[in-house]
Amino acid sequence: MDAEQRKQRPKQFAIDVARLTQSLPENRVNNAYCNQIVRSASSTGANYRAARRAKSKADHINKLKIVEEELGESLFFL
Repeated sequence: MDAEQRKQRPKQFAIDVARLTQSLPENRVNNAYCNQIVRSASSTGANYRAARRAKSKADHINKLKIVEEELGESLFFL
């Protein structure tokens, strides 16, 4: 996987999750879970972008750990 693909995948993940949530019926439970998964999926892309602009190797690793946490949360809600 090249750098451009690594850059685009988190963004596409957020878009795919948003489309999935729009296809679900609206009710109290779905709305709560959909709100949460949209936040965690979009946060993945935003945090990955921040990791690419890290000030140091340690900062980069720390930001990637945040990406990993957000992906784990997204997986849970999926």
